[in-house]
Amino acid sequence: MTIDVHQHLWTPGFVDALRTRTRPPYLDGWTLILDGEPPYEVNPADHEGRDTTGLELALVSLSSPLGIEFLPPEDAWPLIDAYHDGALALGEPYGAWAATCHSDIDPERLAKDLDRGFAGLQIPATAVPDDRILEVLTGRDLPLFVHPGPAALTPGTPPWWPALVPYVQQMHQAWHYFHAVVRPRHPRLRVCFALLAGLAPLHSERLITRGGGGRGLVDRDFFVETSSYGPRAIDAIVRELGIDVVVNGSDAPYATAPDPGLGAAAGHAIRVVNPRRLLNRKETRT
Repeated sequence: MTIDVHQHLWTPGFVDALRTRTRPPYLDGWTLILDGEPPYEVNPADHEGRDTTGLELALVSLSSPLGIEFLPPEDAWPLIDAYHDGALALGEPYGAWAATCHSDIDPERLAKDLDRGFAGLQIPATAVPDDRILEVLTGRDLPLFVHPGPAALTPGTPPWWPALVPYVQQMHQAWHYFHAVVRPRHPRLRVCFALLAGLAPLHSERLITRGGGGRGLVDRDFFVETSSYGPRAIDAIVRELGIDVVVNGSDAPYATAPDPGLGAAAGHAIRVVNPRRLLNRKETRT
């Protein structure tokens, strides 16, 4: 049974909450309007019934590129609460990452939300991690998921531009920031970086030439998930970090979970063993 740590599923309550708004982010019918990206036609079928055959667990999360977490609290919390209520009501095999407002940090509210049964917390890669948030997580032995955040508008670029340029740059920056700044302050924190951390681990040689260090020293509690990449990128990351920190993620409905192409043992590690360690989830028996 496979674990997928990265899916998105918009429940009716969350859709309704987006439609009540008249400023980005909002839904006009099924057209998503954001500040930094062209209008996006959402396919309603993507957020209805989904095939979960073979999944032990599928973790859904708030779509951080919408920018909800950075809205003023009076705007952010109704959307976050609608997401939380809908995600927790999905039932098996779904679980969910919690979200929180970053424009007005509220550790007590986050703690109460996490205690409702979330697997951990997702934050946008564009957010500066607040120590109070991270202490709430480590106090509960729950992981953090770092996901791309809002993309700045770049006029004249094609529709795929945000996913290929700003999202990747954000993840690259987050990977290095967590290693250099966050890890010394939070040595017990488990973190998962979306989309193989923007392939940042592959730049270790350049890091060393520019005065950094640590090549060959793998942080076993800094995980990377595989969404939108395939065997070549996954193989390169495994050569740099080893197999133990790579976890399966699909980014459904926008992509499908890749076949790592590294054999049965590696596939089992990526899809089952490593995600369980990230989530501190005991093995289930059938």
